[in-house]
Amino acid sequence: MINDQVLGIILGGGQGSRLYPLTKDRSKPAVPIAGKYRLVDIPISNCINSDIKRMYVLTQFNSASLNAHIKNTYHFSFFSAAFVDVLAAEQTMQSNKWFQGTADAVRQSMHHFLANDFEYALILSGDQLYNMDFKDMIQKHKESGAKISIATYPVNAKDATSFGLLKTNNDNTITSFIEKPASELLPDWTSEVSAEMKSEGRNYLASMGIYIFNRDLLIELMANPDTIDFGKEIIPQAIGEHKTMSYPYEGYWTDIGNIDSFFEANLGLTDDLPKFNLYDKNRVYTRARILPTSKFTNTILNKTVIADGCIINAEKIERSVIGIRSRIGKETIVTKTYMMGNDAYESLDEIKNKKIDIQLGIGDRCFINNCIIDKNCRIGDDSRINGGLHLKDIETDTYLVKDGIVVIKKGAVIPKGTVI
Repeated sequence: MINDQVLGIILGGGQGSRLYPLTKDRSKPAVPIAGKYRLVDIPISNCINSDIKRMYVLTQFNSASLNAHIKNTYHFSFFSAAFVDVLAAEQTMQSNKWFQGTADAVRQSMHHFLANDFEYALILSGDQLYNMDFKDMIQKHKESGAKISIATYPVNAKDATSFGLLKTNNDNTITSFIEKPASELLPDWTSEVSAEMKSEGRNYLASMGIYIFNRDLLIELMANPDTIDFGKEIIPQAIGEHKTMSYPYEGYWTDIGNIDSFFEANLGLTDDLPKFNLYDKNRVYTRARILPTSKFTNTILNKTVIADGCIINAEKIERSVIGIRSRIGKETIVTKTYMMGNDAYESLDEIKNKKIDIQLGIGDRCFINNCIIDKNCRIGDDSRINGGLHLKDIETDTYLVKDGIVVIKKGAVIPKGTVI
């Protein structure tokens, strides 16, 4: 079934500098999560699960791997109107500039959107982790007679300054909005939230960057080339002029904004009852790979997620996410680590003929803690990488330390016996 009234528009994000070095060679929505997915799989899967199967993904920075992932993943029937198409920033007769902001990206792509029949545009971020039924949000939007609906989420004072905050009246109509307010302004921006949210100190309603626009209004608003961002200009200017509703959401949602939040979101998947539940009837879709099962030898596993195709000889792995095709050597201990895995295997002949000294993956007798290991890394035998707040922030050619988390860069080779 396809909801033919709704068109999905997924924003591919900017440079993602706060997730560096994971975004050095890839866009933020292309960053691997949970061992086998990409961040962009989340909004696309939420749309598919909500019967929204016509989607555009707008890309700009480091978009090659994101484009390839979408092309290789989302195939619908020849007899279906469903599609997931990538729209890269392009020069046209009307514009020769890169996307200048979220609204400008939509404006420059409008001629593609308007080639489709739709009543509502659902605009999403490509770099958030959540599970939402958009059907309910769309139904509430219709019933309220809104021109714009914004999904909102209660946050605490610490996080509030990083979001657009809003206030509503009794029927959830948004009456005021401020983008990333200074901390001294926060006392004026508290909202009525549920008792559970109050108990957690989450008294501020934040915009999740999830919007529904009526088609006619979106066309009208996009006609003004001086407005380039939804949060800074479009939304504040629309409130009071056009009926704008809040759609309150209190499920799990996190904006993958920096290395720390990315790390915690991934390790959270190892909890007995993870806040983001992959084991649910609403599936998260990703590229289908033909990989063998993972195999283990003399390994103790505790609170660990293992993807397909791994060869594990480790002594112990605890509270870790191990990605596809990972290899971990004997007598190695891995704790609090997200290992993204590898894009290919090394055959026995390759190892022998090329005289590979350090194989893909983690070698023998290593200790790895509080670490993110990007794809296709080689960590030599007897290495010790012990992340934590005792380490100062630093960057080298092969790794970066940020807030105590050691990030091994994509394709890095860590020599045998290295101590970090």
